[in-house]
Amino acid sequence: MCRMLLYKGNQPIQLAHLLTKPAHSIINQSFDSRLRLDTRRPINGDGFGVGWYESEPDPELGAAPCIFTSVTPAWNNMNLIRLADKIKSPLVFAHVRASTAGSVSESNCHPWQYGRLMFMHNGNVADFNLIKRKVQESLSDEIFLTVNGNTDSEWAFAVFLSQLKTPLQAEPFCHSVLKEAMLKTIAKLNAWGKEAGITEASMMNFAVTDGVSVVCSRYISSRTLEAASLYFSSGTRFESYKPGHYRMIKADKREDIVVIASEPLTFEKADWLTIPSNTVVVITSKLNVLMYPIVDEYHNPTVAVVQGEGRGDGARDQRHREVVFVEDHRAIPTVPAVDSPRPDKEQSTMGHSDSAARDAPAQALASTAPVMVA
Repeated sequence: MCRMLLYKGNQPIQLAHLLTKPAHSIINQSFDSRLRLDTRRPINGDGFGVGWYESEPDPELGAAPCIFTSVTPAWNNMNLIRLADKIKSPLVFAHVRASTAGSVSESNCHPWQYGRLMFMHNGNVADFNLIKRKVQESLSDEIFLTVNGNTDSEWAFAVFLSQLKTPLQAEPFCHSVLKEAMLKTIAKLNAWGKEAGITEASMMNFAVTDGVSVVCSRYISSRTLEAASLYFSSGTRFESYKPGHYRMIKADKREDIVVIASEPLTFEKADWLTIPSNTVVVITSKLNVLMYPIVDEYHNPTVAVVQGEGRGDGARDQRHREVVFVEDHRAIPTVPAVDSPRPDKEQSTMGHSDSAARDAPAQALASTAPVMVA
């Protein structure tokens, strides 16, 4: 499977601080991913993409993101390294690809853009060929003609666009509108799969943004299997304290930076929290982070839970910054320095397992009430 990363901050960040400089940057994850479930494809070398928005609105440039993609491996593309050193942005998507469907071509590299929207995916829609005709028939001509590649991921983006009344609107979307479109997309793909008799689980870690708010999901159509890994970190500064080593600084109660990634970028285990399986995460325009359990037939209340403190809705009290996820008690693996040789038998530490047997009991979030990360 692929690896993906997104950043949203009050201030623009140099892309190199996310893409190239950390010892476990998204580029390093293209050849050294530690938490992938699919060990048959250990290398994410089938292309990459990075998308970003302008720091300041410019009528001449418009609200659409700029996207750079290539079919060369991310670790071997000098243009990416040069661009990362010279570009700053307050909202960045990055993706390294290990193809599960579709050819190796630039049209199949994530992220994709439609108007001001940008979308990427880590995972796969199971047996997509069995539902592809259904997906295509559900689309308007306008959206159908926007698909240039042949991946399940880009068709999923087309389904997402179809859930919006005005996908090409010039104004930013309300984050709740993007969230509902995400949930409807997952539900439709599940329904079509069920109609086709597909029993294999789909992994749908989707991320979408309009340049103002962000919505992403960690999801698998199974009550017992584990979704592809997804972590988040937030604070006031993301800084390097020695070459290759970064940490998230939490100087006060403000959240000026939010990073979501398939794998942690830093060595600091306390910086990263696991997003529970079958959860949708919303980053609002004001950098509030809201988490909603996806309550459907695959909802497992022993997984999508948070230990709340001081509030009846499951959210942490405003005095507490961190959220403790009961979903996963295993430690984030230590990433060796970049010059350390990787063991030949290094494999994912997160295999398919029964989450219910693994997790400690806690109060379930039985409704779609959000969990706010203060």
